[in-house]
Amino acid sequence: MPVPAEYVRSLHAYELRILLALERLMRRYQWVPLDVLKSATKLSESELSYRIGRLMTMNMVRYEKVPYEGYALVFNGYDSLALHTLTRRGSIQALGTLIGVGKESEVYEAMGLGVVVLKFHRVGQRSFQSVRVKRGYMPEAGHCPWLFASSNSAKMEYDALKALHPAVSVPLPIDQNRHVVAMSYVPGINLSRATVAEPELILDEILDNVREAYRLGIVHGDLSEFNIMVDEKQCWLIDWPQWVETAHPNAGETLARDIENILQYFKRKYALVYPFDEALARVVE
Repeated sequence: MPVPAEYVRSLHAYELRILLALERLMRRYQWVPLDVLKSATKLSESELSYRIGRLMTMNMVRYEKVPYEGYALVFNGYDSLALHTLTRRGSIQALGTLIGVGKESEVYEAMGLGVVVLKFHRVGQRSFQSVRVKRGYMPEAGHCPWLFASSNSAKMEYDALKALHPAVSVPLPIDQNRHVVAMSYVPGINLSRATVAEPELILDEILDNVREAYRLGIVHGDLSEFNIMVDEKQCWLIDWPQWVETAHPNAGETLARDIENILQYFKRKYALVYPFDEALARVVE
């Protein structure tokens, strides 16, 4: 879960300076040497040592001796920087409870001008190699810690939401900083846990939204019953960090997989048969 809110509120200006310096320097170093960090922050050795000690106690910074002595920003520290920025911008005022956990994210309620949702992207080491191969936002080479991979993932999702809303039924994008996306709260429950009274209508609405996204040049890339929210009135397509442009060489294959996932779900749960060729033609017409 993200860093406790009281930790974020208690951060000293020097501690923020250290976190920002680590964030910058970790694009060059896996572990930032102490002398490099001292030079970057312009803090005395005693002040730097004290502040790093506090950050390590709050699990925002990690120290390692191998392969050399150095410090690294970890997710709690990255959470703190993102929350500090979003709060300063006025996008959020308070962090609420956990409402969902995905393969590479955690989703929380928060307060902004009203109830909003904060999605913390957390691209993990177990999935990183496949992420590097399959996703366009990953660099071809070079050092890319999980923090920055998560930031790239969040930006991808935010860009998709901005391009799609309001033509496609997606959450309203509010703000994005580092690995965190702030968006409107979506009512309802996940399609995988719902039993809908009129599955034909829901399937039609899903395909219509896929079509509108396609017209805007975007293919979801990971569409399934787990990435759709429904209530009594409508559905929403969520989780867009893996989207691809329709001009992408693999867009056709990706779109076909998205459509097939949805058709198979409705066939399996509701015995609803919708021919794939008809569904595809409906989307790309």
